[in-house]
Amino acid sequence: MSDFDPRGKVNRALLVGVSEYDTTVPPFGVPGDLPAVKHNLNLLRDVLPRGRVFGDHEVRVLRSPTLDDFDRALRTAAQEAEGLLLVYFAGHGASTAAGDELFLQMRNATVVAGGRAVFPGAEMVTTMLTMLAAGRAERIVVVLDCCFAGNAGWIWENFRDRRRVLLQLSVQANHRIDAGDGTGPTPFTERLVRLLDRDGEVRFAELSRQLREVMRQDGFRTLRGDLWEPRGRWEPEEDVLLSARPARGERPDPPVRGAAGPERGPSAPRRAGEALLGAVRRCGGVVAGWLGRWGALSRTATRITLVLALAALGLGSYGIYTLAAGTPSCGPPLELRVLADPDLESTVRSVADAYLTSAANTTGDGCRRSGITVYSAGSADVVTALQRQSDAWQEPGADGPDPQRDIGPQPDIWIPAAVADAERVTAHQDLDSVVALTSDATPLAYSPSVLAVPKDRAAEGSSGTGLRLNELITVLRGRTPDAEVSRPDPEFTDAALLATMGLQHRSDPGSAEGLVRSPGPPAPTAADLLCTLPDDPAVDRRTAALVPEFLLKSGVGCDRATRVARVAEYPDDTAGVQPAFVRVRWQDADRDREARDAAADAFHRWLAGSGGRAVFAADGFRSAGGDRGLLDVRSPGPGVDPTPANLPSGDAGPQAMDTALKGYRNADGPGRVLFLIDDSGSMGALWDGPSGGPGLVRQSLGGLGAEDAYGVWGVSGLDGHAPYKEVLPFGPQDRSVAEKAITGIKVQDAQADPHAALLAALGYMAGRGADDEGPRLIVYVTDDEDDNRLTGGNLDAVLTKARSVKVPVTMVSLVSGGCDRGKPDERISAAGGGRCLDADTDLGAGLHDEVARAGTGED
Repeated sequence: MSDFDPRGKVNRALLVGVSEYDTTVPPFGVPGDLPAVKHNLNLLRDVLPRGRVFGDHEVRVLRSPTLDDFDRALRTAAQEAEGLLLVYFAGHGASTAAGDELFLQMRNATVVAGGRAVFPGAEMVTTMLTMLAAGRAERIVVVLDCCFAGNAGWIWENFRDRRRVLLQLSVQANHRIDAGDGTGPTPFTERLVRLLDRDGEVRFAELSRQLREVMRQDGFRTLRGDLWEPRGRWEPEEDVLLSARPARGERPDPPVRGAAGPERGPSAPRRAGEALLGAVRRCGGVVAGWLGRWGALSRTATRITLVLALAALGLGSYGIYTLAAGTPSCGPPLELRVLADPDLESTVRSVADAYLTSAANTTGDGCRRSGITVYSAGSADVVTALQRQSDAWQEPGADGPDPQRDIGPQPDIWIPAAVADAERVTAHQDLDSVVALTSDATPLAYSPSVLAVPKDRAAEGSSGTGLRLNELITVLRGRTPDAEVSRPDPEFTDAALLATMGLQHRSDPGSAEGLVRSPGPPAPTAADLLCTLPDDPAVDRRTAALVPEFLLKSGVGCDRATRVARVAEYPDDTAGVQPAFVRVRWQDADRDREARDAAADAFHRWLAGSGGRAVFAADGFRSAGGDRGLLDVRSPGPGVDPTPANLPSGDAGPQAMDTALKGYRNADGPGRVLFLIDDSGSMGALWDGPSGGPGLVRQSLGGLGAEDAYGVWGVSGLDGHAPYKEVLPFGPQDRSVAEKAITGIKVQDAQADPHAALLAALGYMAGRGADDEGPRLIVYVTDDEDDNRLTGGNLDAVLTKARSVKVPVTMVSLVSGGCDRGKPDERISAAGGGRCLDADTDLGAGLHDEVARAGTGED
């Protein structure tokens, strides 16, 4: 048997619990909230570090995450773990009718019933296992406490890398279970914690067998009335040590080490003292009995008695001194909570790992002075919470915002990716705020914003061109017309917001967003962006990414071999990432204020000194001052120019960041969409069903919400008649009314004039929302049968109008080759900054993504 012992390795435990759901009302809601899950997370967070396999900083708790939050945390854990990776999930689980897949439902989960139900906002266990197995961990343990958990057993049986993966499932397949009354943990997790929280070694295989037996003994039954039987799945020759807590009186193992090296252990005399201390404790009742005859004991008298007992046992002067001083062993260190920008989370975790075992954080007795918990949250959410929701952060109410749930615990330290973030908070902070920020104006490091261009699309010597970001993109597209540019979500990371400032420099927000149009929602972080591109190799080969330079060296969690090599091009007008140290203090948090201040100051000194610089250097950062040269000049990242000539000299200002974010939100806020459906006679063969003209438009309405405005025209008519008829008046719509109107369109015994219809649509949309930069879109669904009216001067007129009004046009051709280069559909889409879709692609998904970019989505 391979009995894997992860002690001394870099381990990670990700504890995920969904206790609160956004949608719990039928027909689309999940069954309800699960208050017991909060207790589950608290208990596991306490018990795992006591088992001495995971250090305090190696256990991360994720409370009621969305699906995006869960995926991001999963990737991070898989990237960081080298020894044991443990992932625990508690929440609602759902299964297909065939029972061949298990869906873990996150906070934003909904249910769409039908012949084969679907579960938006849920993670498939197949996907989760694949993401975990892509990491470096030697062993992966997954614990699922949810309904239908046993259905994951079939998935494991068919998983290609199951030797590394061990599953503990709360119940057998196809069974629902009771979560309890919410005043305590769920029945399964309560027993899991009980079996973990004991002296000695706990291994996976024996724990799994004991869980099944204790649930049977306690008489628990599933909601179908059958015996409740937890199930485990592992290869017979594999086992994993999960806990190794020394028995009382035995010599403890050396403390768990972090990722950066071993901790100093106690000296030999100290270890001897700890061993004998156990014997003294075992006879404590006898000693107290003797002295109890003499009356009540003071603390001093008790200590003297124990000292004498140790002396009688031959401990010697060191043991007497140790006990008298009241420090027989390392107590739990003060824990600092560090909130980082999501793009910086991996680097800050590396910094924390290195600091925890450094001499600066170690006492003369070999104990840690402080522990560190690192977590991240969306940058815009953090700024808002510190500005206007600090009271709710400190004391969440039953209703309203809950930063503890949405962001995490109250931080002691905030490390944003821009120095200006602290001023963004303080400049607009509520008068009754209960939080105070102290920011170090000197950034910890620097990484420029770059346009990472696929190597075979980059121009020779293009890295330091001295061009603005918009000019770099224009030159790239002139060199390679099919090139695309992607940028992460500016509301989630500072790096993406800084890139957005560059895009908006000398440009209006609407035009700026047109430069980075891509199907679907933006990736949350730069690392996520670089990981999603390889899903489509063709897109990866032609897409440039706006990311911080350091990622080209430190890399991301997905397999580097699947991504094309990229070269950094440096815009001269786009501010870069500058991690900042911000001390966060909370009103009425005075009990350990001095100790917490001292611990935070010590970490800051180390972080700003040679220790922190070494970690930033290893991850590809530059110096924040001077010439902003690479901190590790001997090992620049691939595609990086060590000395680019035109790095911007200025830094981001708070007002400029807020203005850019406002522009992005307006450009990405409530949208206006005008649908044109060719209903001429030639469309008859392409009319009915979900892939017909009306069917495609109906499917795309899911990307629009109650705040969006849209309308539908039917396009047919010649000889002086209007080139279209209004099927659905433009404005906010009731979804059912809109679908009924679209379904009611009939094919006409007439031809279409796309030239006249598109000119009319462009003129109409030019006056819809042009004053607020809200997104606008024209969609034209056609079979291209009447393209003979889109030639010569007619086509030129449409192209000129599309360029002048700056309204994207998505041309949807229901025939193959409609978007071939040079065809009218392709040229019209390109002129307006839109996208061309034809029958050679997935039209339904493509059109839904395009409409969703303009709309707010369903409520």
